[in-house]
Amino acid sequence: MDARHVGGRLMETQDLMAQEGRRIIDWARARGVVLRLLGGFAVHEYCAGSVACRRQHLDLDLAGLRRQTGSVVETFAELGYEERTRVRVATGTGQAQFVRECVHGGADGVRAHDEDHVDVFFDRFRLDHVIDLRERLARHPYAVPLTDTLAMKLQMHDPEARDVRDALMLLATVSGEGPAAGDVDPDYLGTLCAHDWGLFYDVSRNLQRVREALPGAGLGDAERQMVTQLLARLTGAIDAAPKSVAWRLRARVGTRLRWWDDVEEQDGVAA
Repeated sequence: MDARHVGGRLMETQDLMAQEGRRIIDWARARGVVLRLLGGFAVHEYCAGSVACRRQHLDLDLAGLRRQTGSVVETFAELGYEERTRVRVATGTGQAQFVRECVHGGADGVRAHDEDHVDVFFDRFRLDHVIDLRERLARHPYAVPLTDTLAMKLQMHDPEARDVRDALMLLATVSGEGPAAGDVDPDYLGTLCAHDWGLFYDVSRNLQRVREALPGAGLGDAERQMVTQLLARLTGAIDAAPKSVAWRLRARVGTRLRWWDDVEEQDGVAA
């Protein structure tokens, strides 16, 4: 199988997975259940028109409300998924995982992966740091707000190259600044970082990583200039936001103590 065929199969699979994410959300919405895309497919939702944005995704990640956990489980059962109940137990009901036999097969019968699975994070996204999503899920019809999606990429203590690139591509496709779901909101990111010194530290470092990756991103002059300006405004906003007492006390300790959570990844944590 030549590289073009493999590449075509990959993109077809990603498109099918994106469509499945929207189908799940629409099915849930019709039943009064709130679900939104997280991670790589949230990035895909905001910048799907950019060829440079497209990459491989292994699973779907969604955010939901803990108070609707029972309804979420019923929704996935209706759609032919089975819950891996051990994930809810292992995460203290903070996360659930649903699986089904892979349906992404080509004409030759070769499946794209062993199984389709979806992770649902309830109320909060928790990885290296915690981001509370309860009041923000309904702002966009299919994804968590762009600035929350960006924050999830920037909060990683040791990000992979794909996470840095995802953050960069989000900034390259921003249409405006402010609280709207599809805009970047420097004030909101600043507020998040003002309450958690560890988050502030990792976001600051990752904004610098995005800045360093910019020359090799393949963007045009206008896009590079826009991203450069946004990076400056984001950095300025997180520096200027009034810091909590807890933040200032933790800042005195600095990196002498670990500043990120050591969370064991479940299968398919948002990527």
